[in-house]
Amino acid sequence: MMKTLMLLFLGVTSSWAADYEFLLEDPDILSPCTDGPPGAIDAREAVDFEHIVINAEADILHVSGNATVNWNVHPTDRITAKLELLHFNRGSWEPTVFTMNAKDFCSIMYDKNQYWYKYWTTYIINRDEVEEKCIKGPGVVLVHEPFDVRLKFMNLYGPTLRGRYKMVITFHALDDFNVPRPKPICVEIRGEFLKLK
Repeated sequence: MMKTLMLLFLGVTSSWAADYEFLLEDPDILSPCTDGPPGAIDAREAVDFEHIVINAEADILHVSGNATVNWNVHPTDRITAKLELLHFNRGSWEPTVFTMNAKDFCSIMYDKNQYWYKYWTTYIINRDEVEEKCIKGPGVVLVHEPFDVRLKFMNLYGPTLRGRYKMVITFHALDDFNVPRPKPICVEIRGEFLKLK
């Protein structure tokens, strides 16, 4: 029943797939969250990006280098991850139908069927160390082979994307009793979708 309703909704809102380019609003790309969870830290506090190089060229970000995790959580913690796409409408940010959740990020970060893998973790080449430690605790180094992030999204089905959007990415650490640790990570990537066809 739910699948039927979703297909009907998508069919009514947009019967054709569309291609988009995402135009970044902030040249630093990763911005602190404007309305994140209490006590949240941003990417620059959670990770040392001193040895990461990002060069923007049209609709491509060229990424290379290593990042060192500063996030101080326990090795036995479970990490959750969430990516939400929000639309700016009449002065406030509203949720859209585009959301990804990982209840145990460390267990799926190298799963080839996950978007996290396709767009990021596939390029972390010290896989053995990262699979063992994940992004838990200070000192974990994420060694990236050079890769490109394309800011084009092809064949998206659903409502037409117009105006300002932001992707909000949050990571929470939960202890053995599923109690959230202080200082979750919250990052925003803001921009505008430009419909290509």
